[in-house]
Amino acid sequence: MTFRWFHRMGSPKWFYETSGRFMPWLGGLAALLIMVGVIWGLAFAPSDYQQGNSFRIMYVHVPAAMLAQSCYVMLAICGVVRLVWRMKIADVALQCAAPIGAWMTVVALVTGSIWGKPTWGSWWVWDARLTSMLILLFLYFGLIALGNAITNRNSAAQACAVLAVVGVINIPIIKYSVEWWNTLHQSSSFSLTEKPTMPPEMWLPLLLMVLGFYCFFGAVLLLRMRLELLKRESRTRWVRSMVMDSPLALGAMRAAR
Repeated sequence: MTFRWFHRMGSPKWFYETSGRFMPWLGGLAALLIMVGVIWGLAFAPSDYQQGNSFRIMYVHVPAAMLAQSCYVMLAICGVVRLVWRMKIADVALQCAAPIGAWMTVVALVTGSIWGKPTWGSWWVWDARLTSMLILLFLYFGLIALGNAITNRNSAAQACAVLAVVGVINIPIIKYSVEWWNTLHQSSSFSLTEKPTMPPEMWLPLLLMVLGFYCFFGAVLLLRMRLELLKRESRTRWVRSMVMDSPLALGAMRAAR
């Protein structure tokens, strides 16, 4: 039963129809969670006894950094699926998620620099955590460039899958860099698997922001994948019949082109 569902998920038609049911819910949850988390974190959470109010940027920095790393792990999984089972939908997910992950990495680096200025007295230091995050950004750029540079879709999918799988070695380096080396970057003060070291009135809004960012990622990824599927499958019967029945789908397919 599990393998049957797995192979069904590889069908572009089935994925397009199923994803349309989840996308509005993910978008609505993302808007609600982020709105509550931002207001709670910026206006009502107590200030930090050491950093004062400058710590509040973590309500954007931490979710962006977590999502940037999780997104690349997802790309590596998609790469394995593409290499082993040759599923086209895995390449679609990889190509559509890479720009989102790159933007989240940029947000994490920029907000980290803003946070580092009052904390460390410098916008940037060649810290192990910061350097490995910068490498992550270059990996995202490499995936995007590689996917656009190779004209043959199958060759591009193979090359991007290999790069995604190889590059995932950087993720544990990012996570454990503060433990393996003597760095300025503080250890993680929030984790989904460990008890937070912060008081509840500080970590609860952060939890809402993390969940909101992941819901936002899911909604945007599904939207991008649906548009990409319409573009790639434009000559298939199911897309043509859907376009005939829905003017909105026709507009989406034209926009994807």
